Amino acid sequence: MEITVAKMAGFCFGVKRALDITFDLAKNSQERIYTYGPLIHNPQVVENLKNEGVDTVDSLDSPDINTIIIRTHGVSPKVYVETSKMGYNVIDATCPFVKKAQKFTQELKEKGYQVIIIGDRHHPEVQGLIGFAGSDVVVVDDTDQLPPLKNKVGIIVQTTQAFETFERIVSHILRYTREVKIYNTICDSTSQRVGETKELAQKVDLMIIVGGKNSANTNQLAKLSKDVCAKVYHIETSDELDETWFHNVTNVGITGGASTPQWIIDAVEYKIKEISVRR
Repeated sequence: MEITVAKMAGFCFGVKRALDITFDLAKNSQERIYTYGPLIHNPQVVENLKNEGVDTVDSLDSPDINTIIIRTHGVSPKVYVETSKMGYNVIDATCPFVKKAQKFTQELKEKGYQVIIIGDRHHPEVQGLIGFAGSDVVVVDDTDQLPPLKNKVGIIVQTTQAFETFERIVSHILRYTREVKIYNTICDSTSQRVGETKELAQKVDLMIIVGGKNSANTNQLAKLSKDVCAKVYHIETSDELDETWFHNVTNVGITGGASTPQWIIDAVEYKIKEISVRR
């Protein structure tokens, strides 16, 4: 059985940067540190952080907090105001691509554009962007969700969205408004990872997508793989691999989301090799 691991599988720049900041801080701190929400969408990494003295909180009013880290997905301006009032030591680990999207969102709002965010309303990155966008913000992930639009519209896209979704919704919006300003804020890593995954999925009999079940970009990789490959499985760790999946399989592709650590991807590859030997 031939096994191919995607070159782009694993941590993106923003995730690696956030983890480097956090682990370094934990190593040099005598107190427990807190992240506002999970630092990244990978349960195994979050558990590792906890073991190193980094806990996750969903509320800012905990009496134990002294140092708090802003997660890679970013937060709304309101959170920065609240943490400042409370006197916390704030470490901002927001992904630079997300920071750029926040900057453009605020700029569009200040210039009088109705901001449209293309993305998942419930995703923390989008929740943060909403805070920069103004009261007339519109959040959509498909064209049928668009309300009547104003004559002056500015468009931002969640950094982990598929370009095809972005392109489809933008094309639709162009028919219904007079002035449109568009920022393609999909990060480079996402674009490259999506392209490589799609190409790999077309060449193999089975695709294994490794990453958190709560990870937007990992779920996106699984979805697009299913469009072109008959057998696709999304797992978090090698423990979920089932030997029966590999019956009559000659070629296996493996990729991982932007928040998937290399050691988990390596463990998946190793276990599949063991399965191959037993066949």
